[in-house]
Amino acid sequence: MQIYEELVQRGLIAQVTDEAEIRDLINNGGAKFYIGFDCTADSLTAGHFMALTLMKRLQMAGNTPIALIGGGTTMIGDPSGRTDMRKMLTREDIDHNAECFRRQMERFIDFSDGKALMVNNADWLLDLNYVELLREVGTYFSVNNMLRAECYKQRMEKGLSFFEFNYMIMQSYDFYHLYKTMGCNMQFGGDDQWSNMLGGTELIRKKLGKNVYAMTITLLTDSQGNKMGKTAGNAVWLDPQKTSPYEFFQYWRNVGDADVVKCLRMLTFLPLEQIDEMAGWKDARINEAKEILAFELTKLVHGEEEAASALDKSRAIFSSGSHEQIPETVIGEADLTDGSADIMGLLVLSGLCSSRSDARRNIQQGGILCGTEKVTDLEKRFTAEQLREGVVLRRGKKNFRRVILR
Repeated sequence: MQIYEELVQRGLIAQVTDEAEIRDLINNGGAKFYIGFDCTADSLTAGHFMALTLMKRLQMAGNTPIALIGGGTTMIGDPSGRTDMRKMLTREDIDHNAECFRRQMERFIDFSDGKALMVNNADWLLDLNYVELLREVGTYFSVNNMLRAECYKQRMEKGLSFFEFNYMIMQSYDFYHLYKTMGCNMQFGGDDQWSNMLGGTELIRKKLGKNVYAMTITLLTDSQGNKMGKTAGNAVWLDPQKTSPYEFFQYWRNVGDADVVKCLRMLTFLPLEQIDEMAGWKDARINEAKEILAFELTKLVHGEEEAASALDKSRAIFSSGSHEQIPETVIGEADLTDGSADIMGLLVLSGLCSSRSDARRNIQQGGILCGTEKVTDLEKRFTAEQLREGVVLRRGKKNFRRVILR
């Protein structure tokens, strides 16, 4: 099976501009493609994971990735999927975040001997003359078409600043610049980036008369349609200082039964034949499939030694009931109300539940334990003294947190 057909089988491709041409390019190792990563934090997240593995898959098939660090576009902020404007970061913060991204990407992509390239769009965007940019590319963008783009339509009711309105032009200019200077002929990105990506392909085709291509990656969502890679609204980070290897392992170990095979197909490098066999596993064997998923992804991000350690810890906790290695959530005095904290608030703070309504539902369904006792009282509270000693909470059979006040 060639790489394009494998991507289809794994459910990774959402939209393409020219399927026959793209299939031919990547199957024959002729794609010099880029994926952009805006530096809005000092670590990549599990949400970036699929883009990184796609780059790796295509590189293994002989294609050349360009990892574009968005030092320039981060100065504006992508409005896609946002209900408000992103926090504006300083140049120093963005430069620091870009360096953190670079170190993490090197774990996935081979940048030796020109096998892949890493560039920062700050190198060309920050020196642009605004009037010259308008004259060079502004005439190729229809405001009417831009306002019909999904990334802008969803913001029109709450307000879209002219500042953010420029983002599509900046991203399109990236593709234009990379094509002219490096021969980049394809852009890849998340399915929510489709409008922005079409801007780049159309700019090059209209201005230069050259065919370039775009392909979007299917967004990783669970069976309820929620984006995966988050816990209680917080990102699952690739930086071990922000999300430990054990917590990373546990996130994937605890995916829903309906999602494990999809995650195996989309995120791991296991053969499709092996994954297809797992699709028929039931009952206890589903948990085995989840362990395989968690191990494979932790190995990719943190190395085999950390993956093996996380697997051993997970099995020790769940087989013996030992709480010695349960991950901790540290809270402060500011998280208390009148010297105590309520059960629903702790479930949210710990990441065991995504919201107070989610916590309420889990308690009512009998899915929450404190120590070994099932929690039934929605108004249950814990004193500061109890929390200083540590309170062990559990959701379901496998999800533990020790909440401790410091």
